[in-house]
Amino acid sequence: MKLIGIADTTFARSDMGAAAIDELKKSGTGFRILRYTVPGMKDLPVACKKLIEEQKCDIVIALGMPGPKDKDKVCAHEASQGLIQTQLMTNTHIIEVFVHEDEAENEKILAFLADRRSREHALNAYNILFHPERLTKNAGKGLRQGFDDVGPV
Repeated sequence: MKLIGIADTTFARSDMGAAAIDELKKSGTGFRILRYTVPGMKDLPVACKKLIEEQKCDIVIALGMPGPKDKDKVCAHEASQGLIQTQLMTNTHIIEVFVHEDEAENEKILAFLADRRSREHALNAYNILFHPERLTKNAGKGLRQGFDDVGPV
């Protein structure tokens, strides 16, 4: 039985973790889900590391929603660097799912984007574990999580 970790934050303005979990439950069987919620994005790297090392997760989805200010963008970059370092330290995939508040022109679109991106990346995590050939089949197709795909060149 595989273990999928969900690391999310209270800082996000949408329950991205719930969306990812809902999508995973629809995708198949053969796994359990562990959720670990932390205050902010910079807490995600250690949450992911704990899910991997202490809880033995096979993959982790890290979900966060940076605000629109410059300070928020710096924090998101720092969190992203920490997630990359954690992946390298643990040799385990962490699917980073960040939705920046300024990606959407209004709150309705922001909510839609957060839900859709969380769900699409949940499927990516599932496919990495159980069906990596699906990702290979889609290589170079310009797929985007959350927004419309742009297609190949």
